[in-house]
Amino acid sequence: MPRQNFTFTSESVSEGHPDKLCDRISDAILDALIAEEPEARVACESFATTNRVIIGGEVGPNRLRDYMMDRIDQIARTCIKDIGYEQDNFHHETVEVTNLIHKQSEDIAQGVDALGDKDEGAGDQGIMFGYAVNETPELMPAPIQYSHAILRNLAEARHAGDTPQLGPDAKSQLTVKYVDGKPVGVTSIVLSTQHLDALMSAHDVRAVVEPYIRNTLPDGWISTDTKWHVNPTGKFVIGGPDGDAGLTGRKIIVDTYGGAAPHGGGAFSGKDPTKVDRSAAYAARYLAKNVVAAGLAHCCTIQLSYVIGVACPLSIYADTHGTGAVPESRIEAAIRDVDVMDLTPRGIRTHLGLNRPIYQRTAAYGHFGRAPEADGGFSWERTDLVDTLKAKA
Repeated sequence: MPRQNFTFTSESVSEGHPDKLCDRISDAILDALIAEEPEARVACESFATTNRVIIGGEVGPNRLRDYMMDRIDQIARTCIKDIGYEQDNFHHETVEVTNLIHKQSEDIAQGVDALGDKDEGAGDQGIMFGYAVNETPELMPAPIQYSHAILRNLAEARHAGDTPQLGPDAKSQLTVKYVDGKPVGVTSIVLSTQHLDALMSAHDVRAVVEPYIRNTLPDGWISTDTKWHVNPTGKFVIGGPDGDAGLTGRKIIVDTYGGAAPHGGGAFSGKDPTKVDRSAAYAARYLAKNVVAAGLAHCCTIQLSYVIGVACPLSIYADTHGTGAVPESRIEAAIRDVDVMDLTPRGIRTHLGLNRPIYQRTAAYGHFGRAPEADGGFSWERTDLVDTLKAKA
């Protein structure tokens, strides 16, 4: 049986965190390429530091690289502006943008592209995990879900002009107390947020952010014993890439389950959906969420594994952590059934509608635990497999 009484901590970072800024730029470039060519092959990474953004990676087919050459500079500046950076040493108008994107490797392409009757293979080897747990309405671990929500609500307030004292860069961290396996409160709240007035103290910043935090967390979760750590260093004026360099793909635990579940190690942002690092992780979350939504388990981890150039997954593994209503072997058998989902790279893309420009919005506040959107965004959060899984398992 899983542990019943414990505390668990997860962190999130805001859209203005240097790494998240880079994720945003990489996914915005990906969206622009997929909008032009739904079957685009993209592996795009960004690096940001004081007054500088460098973008590299590979794009195929070749015409797309030529198509994007004059557009990447403006895409990067638009992302920076939208996030809100207008600092002396990092401003959307004056930052230097260097584009080093090149064509896709032919050696990689030959393993991925479909040939004749042969279905396209996976874009790389690797393992991918999906997870779901009935701790929140979104079937996500509570610590990461509410850490995201705090920063998202503060960002919305900043963009609306309600908190003009705050800057784009921020981090949150929640330690959640569990009793009888259920989250019941927070023992500590950590928030470090950039502020634009250098004279503001940590006490001043807490006065601004505390109402938003209290409104975000469930009633009764904050008590007189809850420890608060708001801007614990006392001052946070220099933010973003001017304060700390950023790089695409460095926040993979923030992007997923906050450490509550395993991670295969592959980043998501900047990668087109033929890359199973991204698409198979989305599929694994989709399957795990539907298993829990179907009542087959209170908690579920799904692992998929792939090898470059081969279409079908090498293995499928399910773990219900002692909470299953049916044996894991029956869940695995149901998942293998193509009537549930075709888990080849093309099957995943088709089932979830991934060949669309829906990725920039995933770059901050988590890829999971979000509401499915009308244009296909966050399609992996649907629970439309519930009846099929109940019948198959």
